[in-house]
Amino acid sequence: MYTQALDSHGREPVPAEEAAAAAARFQARIDAEEKIEPKDWMPEAYRQTLIRQISQHAHSEIVGMLPEGNWITRAPTLRRKAVLIAKVQDEGGHGMYLYSAAETLGIERAQMFTQLLSGAAKYSSIFNYPTLTWADVGAIGWLVDGAAIMNQIPICRCSYGPYARAMVRICKEESFHQRQGFEIMLTLARGSAAQRAMAQDALDRWWWPSIMMFGPPDADSRHSAQSMRWKIKRFSNDELRQKFIDVTVPQAQFLELAIPDPLLRWDEALQHFAIGPIDWNEFQAVLKGNGPCNRERLEARRAAYEAGAWVREAAAAHAARQAARGAEVSAA
Repeated sequence: MYTQALDSHGREPVPAEEAAAAAARFQARIDAEEKIEPKDWMPEAYRQTLIRQISQHAHSEIVGMLPEGNWITRAPTLRRKAVLIAKVQDEGGHGMYLYSAAETLGIERAQMFTQLLSGAAKYSSIFNYPTLTWADVGAIGWLVDGAAIMNQIPICRCSYGPYARAMVRICKEESFHQRQGFEIMLTLARGSAAQRAMAQDALDRWWWPSIMMFGPPDADSRHSAQSMRWKIKRFSNDELRQKFIDVTVPQAQFLELAIPDPLLRWDEALQHFAIGPIDWNEFQAVLKGNGPCNRERLEARRAAYEAGAWVREAAAAHAARQAARGAEVSAA
């Protein structure tokens, strides 16, 4: 999707006496809504922020294949199986787009994989929860992908061009994923008593983790303010969380399912839904690797990486052979 052999990545050294002026010119471009491209000069902190965010986003897409992939062989109908296979395949593609976008910043894909498999890099905490029933596939599509869309649509206007362009297609596909999840939940909610109970149970378990997907409160977010100045982000964590709540609560009411929050209420003065306190201790525990499925998810990714070693070796050998043949032809 993107050129992976760029001659440079905007890293030309700037003399110390010119650094402040270069940073000012860079911020002026950001303020003017210009897109920053891979060969443009950029502050190293901007580059590293993007590498961290894009690689974590890519890791989340790849790890996110696991909870739903778990249900491909157990989908209740052939139609559900086909749709779920397509969705999981989409997520893998999203990860590849994003790894390619990150590579334009000068980091190797192998390095990003190493960071993920070693536990040094993070991915979305939501994927460390188990999928216990078929209704969880619906809840993930409705809530998790719904939260992802809320977070990712503004990234289509991100100041870094490759990331913004990758997100256009990703968001279009995620919108289908959200509809697929809602349709599963609607079918269950209008089904038998057992199906309705299964849908409610899934909502009970996925609601709060979905709310936490937007990250910590703005007051505790280390990167949010700077990312907004650089227009990597367009809205704060709390703003996006509130947008998601305001959209999703009426959807739950349409399904006639109960949001698992006894303090949920409509605030007439603010024209928003107000929720009860979020358990940020749980969020931090999952981020630190102590969620229900943290170890299982990383073990699955490590096993897949090791199993694919022969493919990478074969591809490298083929590329080397082609290069050697090209050199022979040129020499002749």
